[in-house]
Amino acid sequence: MAFDFPKEFRFADSHEYAVVDGELVRIGISAFAVDQLGDIVFVDLPDIGTSIEKGSAFGSVESVKAVEDMYLPISGEVVQINESVLSNPEELQNNPHGKGWLLLIRPVSINEINELMDSITYASKIAAN
Repeated sequence: MAFDFPKEFRFADSHEYAVVDGELVRIGISAFAVDQLGDIVFVDLPDIGTSIEKGSAFGSVESVKAVEDMYLPISGEVVQINESVLSNPEELQNNPHGKGWLLLIRPVSINEINELMDSITYASKIAAN
């Protein structure tokens, strides 16, 4: 299956994305990760105000196949969570790069985003697997 990854998105090895949204960074999981999970039935996200280090688990997503932790691709403080994904996990499944975003964070250092893969590198990585 071919995936279309927005060019402004940056990706972690663990399939989370980060995209600059003004002074904040929007976090989610890639369409590839969502496809691998199958039918998503539950999403768990942290509380607003939580500070999380890059690479630390920030929540989990449960599908009919498995429960998987999600890892923050850059360090920051959670300033907003996508409440609609909590009540309707299918939003994550149907539109992971749009309405299915998970968190807005205030980054500790916006430069950490440059350490992530660009969309072309990420697409090449998953195509090789």
